[in-house]
Amino acid sequence: MKYPHVAIGALASSAPILQFLDLVSPYTFTNIVTQDYKSESENCYKVIKGSWKEIDDTANTPGGIEQLQKSFRLCNNNISAGDLKNWLQTALMYTAMTDYPTPSNFVTPLPAYPVKKMCEAIDSKSSGNETFTKLYAAANIFYNYSGSVICFDISNDSGGWDWQSCTEMIMPLGGNNEESIFPAHKWELEETLSYCKQTYHIDPRPHWITTEFGGHDIGRVLKRYGSNIIFFNGLRDPWSGGGVLKNISKTLIAIVAKEGAHHVDLRFSTKEDPEWLKDVRKQEVKIITSWISQYYQDLLQG
Repeated sequence: MKYPHVAIGALASSAPILQFLDLVSPYTFTNIVTQDYKSESENCYKVIKGSWKEIDDTANTPGGIEQLQKSFRLCNNNISAGDLKNWLQTALMYTAMTDYPTPSNFVTPLPAYPVKKMCEAIDSKSSGNETFTKLYAAANIFYNYSGSVICFDISNDSGGWDWQSCTEMIMPLGGNNEESIFPAHKWELEETLSYCKQTYHIDPRPHWITTEFGGHDIGRVLKRYGSNIIFFNGLRDPWSGGGVLKNISKTLIAIVAKEGAHHVDLRFSTKEDPEWLKDVRKQEVKIITSWISQYYQDLLQG
């Protein structure tokens, strides 16, 4: 849309263009993560949901931090309950995002269907009855699937994304739902503004993207000045809650895959790819081919 003189079209794979202020609920992301784990195992969901209070309770007892450090094989005990919970929540969120039907190495080495594998680790008899043992086994799927990590360094290193989420991508995310797998957390804009100011000495522009590209009544907006865009979304991807899930026009097309995860359509093809994924890619190639054909037809006629 920004460079129409050099772009014929776009494949917006898992693009949460509606995950901005006052467009969708700030709890869509965590609600989808919750459903991903709950759909695999009710017990898995309950163990994870109940673990946050247990971590807090343990941290508040004498020697509790040392116990947590030992239970999760952390490299040092200079941590807080919040640090540990953030570390575990990151694993749960990214595993839901990358719940691919084949092994991957996008964020970190993971097996096929990693959400299922995490829940299997939690539900396994070999994990015993201790919540922390179960959680450690699940965390190992995300942080140590290669088996090479001796201890975990849980220091926060979100890299460029944290900066971007304070400048261009002010995306409301919270967990204020009784059914949420995560601790209750009401998203507040002021809290984000304060964090960004303190951390990066910048003032975020929460309305910039929706002002620049549209967001409210996205169908009407895109019909006026957009064309040749494919919006792909996999419904197991937490970001799909902010995606375009319905066709807007003949050239603004939504492709939705019930079992899909974050931009799974753009991953390298493998022999193990399920038929639904092959079909998605065929649809995309067919549409893009038509764009290119139309471009050359227009050139000849021009």
